[in-house]
Amino acid sequence: MEDIKTTHRVEDPEQAAALLHPLRGDILYHLREPASASQVAREIGETPQRVNYHLKALEKANLVRRAGTRQVKNLVEVLYQAIARSFLLADTLGFSPGTVQKLKDQSALAHLIQTADRIRADAVDLMERSDEAETLPSATLETNIILASESEREAFVEDYVRLVEELASRYQACTSHGRPYQLMLAVYPRTAKEGFDE
Repeated sequence: MEDIKTTHRVEDPEQAAALLHPLRGDILYHLREPASASQVAREIGETPQRVNYHLKALEKANLVRRAGTRQVKNLVEVLYQAIARSFLLADTLGFSPGTVQKLKDQSALAHLIQTADRIRADAVDLMERSDEAETLPSATLETNIILASESEREAFVEDYVRLVEELASRYQACTSHGRPYQLMLAVYPRTAKEGFDE
């Protein structure tokens, strides 16, 4: 399996347009490891046909690449992989700084909503599958931090992602079997109703 870049700087308008589509951003998130259209579709609650359509657009924009095939019963599935773990929109795209930031924020918020929906659906599914004798271990971490600027927020996210990737790599290297766990990160401003003071 070919290693992917940690961050890809997006300077091509076609790549930027494909990347800023909320569903395509969600698909890219699930392609940090090679996966098929049907596998990604199951993970994000979409039809394989719709995911395959968006995969073709991402492949055309050179944001994903084919990473092999696998046999599933009588079918051969094509595996895709994102070219990077994260993407950074370049200021040279020709958008004004305000437009770039608005596009980034809208895309991130759309992904945040999809992520929250997926967590809720997974939690309900786990509760329905569990019985009184079974323990389903999980963990959450919630805290508030002060980030004084956009550059400080970006630095925090980069540090957090790096530390989590190191931790995840350590445990992925420990065993090839066992129960898989989902790990997610969300960073967003507190809202006024939560006591945020502007």
